[in-house]
Amino acid sequence: MKAAVIQIRGDQGLDGNLAACARWLAGAAAAGARLAVLPENFAYYGCRELAAGRAEATPAGPARGFLAAEARRHGLWILGGTLPIAAADDPRPFAASLLVSPAGEEVARYDKIHLFDVDVAETGRQYRESADYRPGDRVVVADTPAGRLGLSVCYDLRFPELYREQSRQGAEILAAPSAFTAATGRAHWELLLRARAVENLCYVVAANLADRDHPARPTWGGSAIVDPWGTVLASLDNDEGFAVADIDLAHLRALRARMPVHRHRRL
Repeated sequence: MKAAVIQIRGDQGLDGNLAACARWLAGAAAAGARLAVLPENFAYYGCRELAAGRAEATPAGPARGFLAAEARRHGLWILGGTLPIAAADDPRPFAASLLVSPAGEEVARYDKIHLFDVDVAETGRQYRESADYRPGDRVVVADTPAGRLGLSVCYDLRFPELYREQSRQGAEILAAPSAFTAATGRAHWELLLRARAVENLCYVVAANLADRDHPARPTWGGSAIVDPWGTVLASLDNDEGFAVADIDLAHLRALRARMPVHRHRRL
């Protein structure tokens, strides 16, 4: 079964971002994809999180409605990167990743656990994601026709224990919608994707925002699909578009039989 990663710039406002996503989702579906992953902040990158979180507080929100409509239109499973979704008891929204079925139903939700509070030495930029978002606290794995899917977001990639727990819960595909910075992406993006694939013997499907020359918030791009042996099956550079590759669970199971790391764990 084919999976796709969708890559956009993310700086076109809500309507422009959704139009870009719609264009590339249609292309991915035409190429045979059954599962498509959108980047982190695919709809609201750079927008006011609090207002957006209120707008998306119910499934009738504009971006949540978009995901449902596109999933039905193309018969796709869509992982909607992240959306800010208001929390009942905190002024900060969650950064929520929503898995939508071809029936347009939200079948799983993951709230980003690890928030990016970092000073990037290479650029001098400061990021304080916890000022705008509330962290989640729940590991999420969900069944799809492509395989059992572990949900994560961006900075989560640096915390291997999350993926080990997803693997323990049966994950076969690890999804990582992201808005990885250009500086850290250049150094670590592909390295981390391949490491998470190899150490868990899982496919990794990672969609990133792409705008390396943005004057304020440059993002790396490089969206990719990686197989359980660490091979990059399909990828993008710094342009908008989509990439498609096969998720072959027979191949995954054969690799796990040859390299039974899941049975050899001691800690």
